[in-house]
Amino acid sequence: MDLSLHDAVVVVAGSSGGIGRAVAFAFAREGAKVAINGRRSDVLAATGAEIRSATGAEVLPVVADVGTAEGCQTLVSSAVDAFGGINVLFTNAGGPPAKTFEHLTDDDWYRAFQLTLMSTVRLIREALPHVRRSRGAIVNLTSIAAKRPEPSITLSNALRPAVMGLSKSLSEELAPTGVRINDVCPGFIWTGRQEYLAAVRAENAGISTEEEAANKSRQVPLGRYGTPEEVANLVVFLASPAAGYITGTSTLVDGGLYRGLI
Repeated sequence: MDLSLHDAVVVVAGSSGGIGRAVAFAFAREGAKVAINGRRSDVLAATGAEIRSATGAEVLPVVADVGTAEGCQTLVSSAVDAFGGINVLFTNAGGPPAKTFEHLTDDDWYRAFQLTLMSTVRLIREALPHVRRSRGAIVNLTSIAAKRPEPSITLSNALRPAVMGLSKSLSEELAPTGVRINDVCPGFIWTGRQEYLAAVRAENAGISTEEEAANKSRQVPLGRYGTPEEVANLVVFLASPAAGYITGTSTLVDGGLYRGLI
C-alpha cells in the first residue's frame, strides 16, 4: 500500500533506540524526511547513518532532551529550519522509573510529569502551527498502562492516561483545521525499557530476568513479546492519509493482553 508519505517531513522524538528508532526507520522507508532525536550525540549519529544507509532517506539528527522546554523547542525548530515545515509529529520520551507509590518522592513525580506529560504538551505546542499548515497528523506514544495499570510502575499508571485525555480533547479542537491526533498504546514490546522493567520485577520476585520475561509472555494471548517494528507499522499508518478518517483514538498494540472492551 502506498501511504502517500513520500517527501513528508516527520519529527520523531526519542528515536535513538527502541520503538522511536523503529518508527523513524518506518517513515524513512516510506520516503519521508525524518528528524530524529535523542540525548546522546554518538548514538543518535549512528542511528541516523544506519537509516540513511538502509533507506536513502534524508535524516536530520537533533540532539535534545525533550523532557525540557528547551529541548522540545530545539527539536521542532531544527526540523523546520532544515526541511521547511512539519507534516507529522510523533511524540515519545523514555518511561519514568519503576517504583511503587511509597518509594516515590515529590521530585520523582515532578520529573515524571515533565518527561511523560509535559514533553507531549510542549512538542505539540511547538509543532502545531506547522502541522496545522500542512493539515498533517500527530501520533503520541503512550502505553497499555493507561488502560491496564501494571504493578510497580505507578508513575506511568498515573501519567499515561493524562496524555490520552489530552489527545482526546485536542482531537475535537483540531478537527476543523484538518489535523488528526491519535495515541498508540504498546503492551509488552521487547525494548531496553521492557528489559529494565523485567529486571526490576525479577529482582522483586527473586527470579531471573529470563524467567520473568517468560512469565510475561505467557500472559499474552499471542504468546510472545511484540517487536518495535510492529508498533511502528501502526504509527506510520495512523500518520498517513490512508487513515484520514481516524482521529481521537487510543489503539493498543499488545497481542491481545488487554481484556477490556473499552
